[in-house]
Amino acid sequence: MSAIPQNPSLLADSVKDAVIAAILAAILGFFFFALRTDIVTGGLDLTYRWGLWFSAIGIVFVVRLMLNLLVFKTRNPITQHLNFSIPERTLSGIGRVLGPVLLVVAMGLPFIVMLLFPNRDRQFIDLAILIMTYVMLGWGLNIVVGLAGLLDLGYVAFYAVGAYSFALLAQYFSIGFWTALPLAGLLAATWGVILGFPVLRLRGDYLAIVTLAFGEIIRIVLLNWYQFTGGPNGLSGIPKPSFFGLEFSRKGGFADFFGLDYDSIHRFIYLYYIILLLALITNFVTLRLRKLPVGRAWEALREDEIACRSLGINTTNTKLTAFAIGAMFGGFAGSFFATRQGFISPESFTFLESAIILAIVVLGGMGSQIGVVIASVVMIGGIELLRNLNFLKEIFGPDFEPTQYRMLIFGLAMVLIMVWKPRGIISNRNPSAVFKKRKKIGSDMVAQGEGH
Repeated sequence: MSAIPQNPSLLADSVKDAVIAAILAAILGFFFFALRTDIVTGGLDLTYRWGLWFSAIGIVFVVRLMLNLLVFKTRNPITQHLNFSIPERTLSGIGRVLGPVLLVVAMGLPFIVMLLFPNRDRQFIDLAILIMTYVMLGWGLNIVVGLAGLLDLGYVAFYAVGAYSFALLAQYFSIGFWTALPLAGLLAATWGVILGFPVLRLRGDYLAIVTLAFGEIIRIVLLNWYQFTGGPNGLSGIPKPSFFGLEFSRKGGFADFFGLDYDSIHRFIYLYYIILLLALITNFVTLRLRKLPVGRAWEALREDEIACRSLGINTTNTKLTAFAIGAMFGGFAGSFFATRQGFISPESFTFLESAIILAIVVLGGMGSQIGVVIASVVMIGGIELLRNLNFLKEIFGPDFEPTQYRMLIFGLAMVLIMVWKPRGIISNRNPSAVFKKRKKIGSDMVAQGEGH
């Protein structure tokens, strides 16, 4: 209790600040919490949810008041006892152990899920596939943003190019997944080079605006080119990948060939190991490229483009390689997304997808491979876990659906993480070039996503 201020004026200021925060929450949350509209025959059905609205206002008031009393307006904030430092040697040891442990867990994850959750194994394996897809996308974007320092807000465009490349090749030329996979990556890399040319002289916010526009252009083209892409109806009937020519069908397929009882879980497991393999290839190539001259050129470009030119590095080719390689991995992930879903449409490739992928890279720590994995598990897995928070219905009423507020919770989580770890979850970097002794450097010494 010593942290709570005894001065009446400080207490009054805290209450006043909490009241202001509650009023702002009431205004901003009125149309989100107090009102609900449902489409019914003849128009819209308007429902008032005053209890939910007042509950949200009360939560904001209480939380803001406690923060003022215990953290913001006290001389001895409780957060001062939470600061602790971990020795660099311990961090290095954790890093060396964590990677192999996560790899082993990932390799056996489907069987672990089947053993622990036999009634929900398909749901959790499918969730693991989704998380692994975002891990691969995060590693691909990490090349552009984390290593080269180029802020890309249109990465979903390459994701869409890869997906539609495979879908159209399968529809018009009957090409299978394994044949179309490298073609989809090559086409996405080509579009990465096409995007790279007009942005060679742009930096920072201007670069972000152009890449954002590029992503929207691709989506609008897919939406309006009805005769070729199917327009808003999308493309369906996309073939599934086969296992050396064996389909995962009920008769004459994978199960019959190996003498197993048919189970649809076999296809989910196979899809999981495909995306795991693609993600590991992405990670391996990225780590190898980082140690090569092109990888060091990316990091030099990230730190200072002018100094990079003074060293004789061709910044044009450096940017193009970053865009092309990052786009190629996005195309691979898009091709897998198409075969996993069996149906794609332009609505699957909105700006929100780019924002989520970029948030994974930023929150995980730009340039950190393991940070992308942690951020993907927390963000994608955390949003999906909202479907199981049924106890919230007992608090806010039976009509409360947690998944409807996933973006609100997502934004709040981003704010909290950026306040707690402004440089990402993994805030240390391993230098590519070493002089005499390898030493970790703080991420505050590294330019991130600024492109200058």
